[in-house]
Formats: sequence, C-alpha cells, structure tokens
Amino acid sequence: MILKKTKKYYPSRQRLTLPTKPGVSGKPVVLSPKSKISDYCEKGTSDNLTVVFKDLGPQVLYSTLFFFEYLGPLVLYPLFYYLPLYKYFGYDDTNRTIHPVQTYAMYYWCLHYSKRILETFFVHRFSHATSPLSNVFRNCLYYWTFGAYIAYYVNHPLYTPVSETQWKIGFAFGLLCQVSNLYCHIILRNLRSPSGNGGYQIPKGFLFNIVTCANYTTEIYQWLGFNIATQTVAGYVFLVVATAIMTNWAMGKHRRLRKLFDGKEGRPKYPRRWVILPPFF
Repeated sequence: MILKKTKKYYPSRQRLTLPTKPGVSGKPVVLSPKSKISDYCEKGTSDNLTVVFKDLGPQVLYSTLFFFEYLGPLVLYPLFYYLPLYKYFGYDDTNRTIHPVQTYAMYYWCLHYSKRILETFFVHRFSHATSPLSNVFRNCLYYWTFGAYIAYYVNHPLYTPVSETQWKIGFAFGLLCQVSNLYCHIILRNLRSPSGNGGYQIPKGFLFNIVTCANYTTEIYQWLGFNIATQTVAGYVFLVVATAIMTNWAMGKHRRLRKLFDGKEGRPKYPRRWVILPPFF
C-alpha cells in the first residue's frame, strides 16, 4: 500500500513497527511481511491499528555488498605483484626479485577472496535480504584500503622473507583454517531455509561445540597463518583490527543466544562455550 502511494519507498526500504507503549522499555515490535495486519490487532479492534513507518534509505542486496567489498582486494593485490607500480613510489623495481613466499602469498590471498565471493552466491543464506547503500562505500573503503596496504608491503622490492620453514608452516596452518572456515559456513547455512528463515538456533558440530562463533575464529586464525608466513606490520595491523571487529560481533551473538536459550518455559539452555578465541574469550 505504501509502495502504491509513492514508488520511492519500495518494500525493502520500509520498516513498520508497532508504537512503543508509555513506560515500556525495549525495542519496538517489527511487523513481519509474512503476517497480516490483523495478526497484530487486539481482539475487537481489528479495523484500527497504528503503525510507525521508518524509511531505511536506499538498499542493496547483501550479495551485491559482499561482492564489491571482496572484489577490490582480489583485484588490487595482484596489481602490486605483477605490475611495476613501485617506480611511482620512488623505487627501482626493474630487477625486482620475487621471492617464493611472495608468490604463494598472492595465491593464498586470491584463494581467500575468491572463496568469499563464491560463498556469497552459493553458500550464505541471509536473514535480511538488503543492506543500506551507505554500507557499500564504508565496507569497500575498509577492504580495499587494507588490501592495497598489505599488498604494497608484501610485494615491496625491499621485502625480506622469513625462513622457508616458517612461511610453509604459516601457509599450511592458514589453508587448514580456510577449509575449516568454509565448513563452518556450510553448518550455518544449514540452520536456515533457502528463503533465509530459521531465526536463531544453536549451532552444533565441528568447532561450534567449543566456541559460539567458530566461523570468526577460523577467519582470524587463517589471517594469523598468513602473517606468520609474510611478517609485515601492515598484515598484523589488519589482523588486530579485524579481530576487534569480529570479537565485538561474536560477543553480541553470544549474548543473544544465551538470552534466547535460557532453559525457561521449555526452551533449551545454551551450552557453556567460549565466545570466539579459546582460551581468551
């Protein structure tokens, strides 16, 4: 009905809630698009309901958001490896020596972001179909800047590699974590229906029996493996920032799951687990 009145407010841009009652704290009740208006009406007042409308702003599909934020690092990193870009930064790279670790780092990096893009389209199931358009610019700034920042130093003409044993251990550990991360995403995928429904459920199996957010745990550890192999300040800065962000997400999800599954009124009790990185959280 709102869309008929103005084409600007398409359905994914709308949020409809019930007005909060005076003196009642908490978040307002969001109307489900799968329910009827009458479902929210009190008995005897089915023809009278106040609904609060909020414009969420321009929206994009989550798959579009993820694709563009991952595409940047995937494209930028090989440019620093293959092209003579360092001459623009005042370095003579005509006779640049490319160490084996730099080559494997480039393959590892491209594998990771190719995996992320493929997961976006073939693995992930999103509870919300869209995201604000502004998130595209914010997320791209984050991923693209760090992608160029790390690529610049790992492929630098003055780069000094670690020992062969160390970079082999680092990449082997990182690859193991990448495979584990994919499996964690498949487990999470199976918790939702193809439409993205399913609500909050207790993830079980594999590393989820130990930590609440095993997907973030393996993501962090796979970047640790990359940094063990490459040893750059840029890489560790990214690791610290990414760990802080994912830890915040994980703690929020852990609190929600413990609150939802409290063992009361027939609900299962959330098992005792680490939040993200045993034994630290």
